[in-house]
Amino acid sequence: MTTRLYTHPIYLEHLTPAGHPERPDRLRAIERVLADEAFADLDRQQSPEGDPATILYAHPEEFVEKVRSRIPEEGIARIDTDTSASPKSWQAALTAIGAANAAVDDVFSGTADNVFVAARPPGHHAEKVTAMGFCLFNNAAIAARHAQRVHGAERVAIVDWDVHHGNGTQDIFWDDPSVLYCSTHQMPLYPGTGAKDETGAGNIVNAPLTAGTGSDTFRDAFLSRVLPEIDRFRPDLIIISAGFDAHHRDPLAEINLDEDDFDWATGELMDKAGRWSDNRLVSLLEGGYDLHGLAFSVAAHVRRLMKG
Repeated sequence: MTTRLYTHPIYLEHLTPAGHPERPDRLRAIERVLADEAFADLDRQQSPEGDPATILYAHPEEFVEKVRSRIPEEGIARIDTDTSASPKSWQAALTAIGAANAAVDDVFSGTADNVFVAARPPGHHAEKVTAMGFCLFNNAAIAARHAQRVHGAERVAIVDWDVHHGNGTQDIFWDDPSVLYCSTHQMPLYPGTGAKDETGAGNIVNAPLTAGTGSDTFRDAFLSRVLPEIDRFRPDLIIISAGFDAHHRDPLAEINLDEDDFDWATGELMDKAGRWSDNRLVSLLEGGYDLHGLAFSVAAHVRRLMKG
């Protein structure tokens, strides 16, 4: 079993205002924990810069140019109330997309069995024509379209366990039955979407969790809603929107998971990838804002990916 890691120093140069939760230290914490000798066999690669044309897989050109025009020459510019850009943000976002697409290439070519992309800015809140929630472009959506356009994938499943609902991914695939979107998330909570009755073309599966939810309820949501839908769908590829802000230490939410829960959920999705997708699984970092909770959750996630 070959597990590949993509990351790049450019991600540290996407700057946010002082005190902002989505900060470069998140990746530094991940880098430190993955430096442990337990991860010696991890296939570490530098993220390639993406082709700007691939952004159009999920976003219209007018929107892409609008975001690009907001990148400042110096300092930090506000895209919306909580989403920012700095001079290197365009290159960071493009390299995050490049890594996501390269990860898809890797699992379809057999270069790697699974891949974890430690990138920022995150992506799952970015709707077709709206950058929001710390996100400029939707990395997972672009990667899913890349799998379909370049590798002929007929069905792609995106499983989002970030504590905040991935409204952007839902928006992009709302009426597209070739992509299954399954989300566990706290509700009510930002961005306010993700109710059970939001089902799109029958391809949207939301499993909202109430504040204070712990392991048992989270795992039940996976077992009763997410995993059966994957079996029904039989995807050619599974993409994880891997946010780790449902950890009990996280400051932005009130779900009480720990590292063992992310280990377990990873294993369950690997089993489904083995059954339906020839082991093809790509995991893209989304949220996670307590540095300790994030680092150790990522470590559990990557360790499980490496076990096969």
